[in-house]
Amino acid sequence: MAEDEKKDLEDVVVEDVAEEMPEPEADSEKLSFKDKKKMNAELKKLRDQVEEANKAADEIKDRYTRMCAEFENYKRRTGKELDARYADAKGDVWKNILPVIDNFERALAQETDESNVSYKQGVEMIYRQLVEAMKAAGVEEIEAMGVEFNPEFHNAVMHVDDETLDANIIVDVFAKGYKMGDKVLRYSMVKVAN
Repeated sequence: MAEDEKKDLEDVVVEDVAEEMPEPEADSEKLSFKDKKKMNAELKKLRDQVEEANKAADEIKDRYTRMCAEFENYKRRTGKELDARYADAKGDVWKNILPVIDNFERALAQETDESNVSYKQGVEMIYRQLVEAMKAAGVEEIEAMGVEFNPEFHNAVMHVDDETLDANIIVDVFAKGYKMGDKVLRYSMVKVAN
C-alpha cells in the first residue's frame, strides 16, 4: 500500500479515535495523566490493528499478483504445448504418407507403352496434387544429391572411395528425405564419397 494511503488511513483512525475520546470541556479542565495514558494506549492499539490490516492486505495483493503471473505462464505454456502437439500430429500423418509418395515416384519412373499413356498421366496428376498438398503443409524435400553430407539431415548407408570426388559429398540418394519446418520427418538415405 502506498504511503499516502497509509497516512489517509491513519488520519481516519485518529479522527475516529478523537470522536470516541471525550473532548476537554475547557482549558481549566485538563485531562488527567491516567486519561492521557489510556488514550495513548487505545491509539497505539488502533495503529497496531491498522498496521496488521495493511500487512494482511499486502500479503493478499502479493498472492493475487503471483497467481495472475502463474495463470499467464500456464496459458502461454499450454498454448505452446497445443501447438507442439498439433505439429507432431501433422508430422506423423505426413510420415505415413511419405512411402506412398515413394511408390508414386517409382511408378512414374517405369517405362510404359502407348496403351498405358493415359494411365501414367493420371498417376502423374495424382502425384502432382500430393506434392502440392505437401508444399502447402510445409513439408519439403531435403536436398541431398551433390551436397556435403550433413548428419542432421542425411543417413549414410554406403561409402564409396573415389579419388575424383571430394570427401563427404553425396553421390547417390536411395530414399529422399523430408522435413517440416525444422523437424526432420525422414532422413535422406545416401551414398557418400570418402
